[in-house]
Amino acid sequence: MTSFYVENFGCRATQADGASIEQQFQERGLSRAGTAAEAQLVVLNTCTVTAAADQDARAAIRRIYRHNPNTKIVVTGCYAQRAPEEIAALAGVSQVLGNSHKHELAQIVLRESGGLSPRAEINQGATHDAANNFVAQAASSLSFVPLARLTVPGEGREEDGRAQIFVSDIFAHTELLAAPVFDAANDRTRPNLKVQDGCDNRCSFCVIPSVRGHSRSLPLTKVLDEINVLVATGYKEVVISGINLGRWGRDFSPQTRFEDLVRAVLAETQLEKLRISSIEPMDWSDELIELAASSPRIAKHAHVPMQSGSDAVLRRMHRKYRPWHYCEKIEKIRAAMPSAAIGADVMVGFPGETDEEFNETLRLIGSLPFTYLHVFTYSARPGTAAANMPRQVPVRIARERNRVLREVASRKKLDFMRSFVGREVEAITLHASADALTDNYLKLRLRGHHEANQWVRATVEDVRDGMLLE
Repeated sequence: MTSFYVENFGCRATQADGASIEQQFQERGLSRAGTAAEAQLVVLNTCTVTAAADQDARAAIRRIYRHNPNTKIVVTGCYAQRAPEEIAALAGVSQVLGNSHKHELAQIVLRESGGLSPRAEINQGATHDAANNFVAQAASSLSFVPLARLTVPGEGREEDGRAQIFVSDIFAHTELLAAPVFDAANDRTRPNLKVQDGCDNRCSFCVIPSVRGHSRSLPLTKVLDEINVLVATGYKEVVISGINLGRWGRDFSPQTRFEDLVRAVLAETQLEKLRISSIEPMDWSDELIELAASSPRIAKHAHVPMQSGSDAVLRRMHRKYRPWHYCEKIEKIRAAMPSAAIGADVMVGFPGETDEEFNETLRLIGSLPFTYLHVFTYSARPGTAAANMPRQVPVRIARERNRVLREVASRKKLDFMRSFVGREVEAITLHASADALTDNYLKLRLRGHHEANQWVRATVEDVRDGMLLE
């Protein structure tokens, strides 16, 4: 076995995990294939946040197996942690490894296939060249939980006709994979670094805590090392992310705050621009808002998940804030950063959501200075409290509510973009072309040809097709 391909599904954290899996195989001498069809080994790194995410993974397994029955298919990620037996029953799957074993996926896969060489042992604390998409993994002192191996009847994946499953209690693990993510298709200039994983919240609709475990953080010294390597390689902007990013440092003893991480990045690295991904509303402290507003090295961008504008729905969701708390946070962010991008996640069709409760969300969104929204339709997840709640909303109603909110979001985004006509903006070029991304998260089309990874200043003359035009 000499070539591999990793296909990722879902969020930034999953993309970061996929980058670390690639690192594991490359350290062991395997080469990355250009496509799944060209690879001898395909790893599907799955999501399970919705039923559609599960379906996407199953469809990919069927597609790969149909096109190349001889390819070894390994399935990992959140879906693999939640329902390993379900995946193992699919034709073509050789092995299923949950998130509990993702940190040593290559070692397990190559060992079980007889392809692990003596030189394959990893120095867990090593820092690797960011130009090759390598960054240090979690410290070797992190606790290790022995493998739990099950065998499930399969359809000819192994010589004995049995697929292998490696899954154990995710809450017993403290490993955190860390490798920068580079979107090769659209954006080679803004690596994404995961610094936190897991979640200790228990939102009634969310399956993520049960498949990613407790909140755990990358140590501050390692975060700074990772960023300094990226800066030395030439990157000018880094996005830091996590499953519940604002909880970074709360698992340390003594506890550390996310604000401390941000201050340390500003003080101890030469990073030109730090972009902060999604932060829960209760973690947007006055101190964090002041930090983001006062430093030109922090992108003016706040993504603040809302989920619903109805107090009753938020309570059923087990969210830790009320609509008025949320409004207060958004208004403080806008007052401190008048030109910032402000986005939110919003869910429609949560069990029991009435017309009036939806209208409360609609009115709240209309009153707040959002510049974009990520609108989701509720999807029942096995094992969550919401899946057993009464008065599930019919799909047709949920889809209509989704459409209404997307139209509102489109109007808000267009109004925000038009407000920059005639104004100068700062942006970073995404790749060798005319496309760039502004400090406040707007796409910009420049005149002429520009090299990637360069700061530019441009005056906006028009808005067209969802982009600012120079």
